[in-house]
Amino acid sequence: MQTKYPLKIQAIRSKNQQERLYVYFPLPLAAAIGLEAGEEVQWELLDRGELHLVRNQLPQVQATQRATQSPEIPLPSQKQTAKGRGRGVPDGSDS
Repeated sequence: MQTKYPLKIQAIRSKNQQERLYVYFPLPLAAAIGLEAGEEVQWELLDRGELHLVRNQLPQVQATQRATQSPEIPLPSQKQTAKGRGRGVPDGSDS
């Protein structure tokens, strides 16, 4: 995944209004963090060369696919020990 997204600041000039500056948010980056249209964010000034984007509210994480248990992966209660016995299952020996 790309980690840097160079862009140019856009200026919007409307008649009888003060100039406004816009920064767009690249879609791959928005998708990676689950940012959605209409979400409220704010800028935090760290220094003259660095801004920090802060989300006011984090959305709840929603899975896009249902997780399934693979038959090859044992459940924690079925893990084998080094001797090949199931964990916590007595084998009748007193060693």
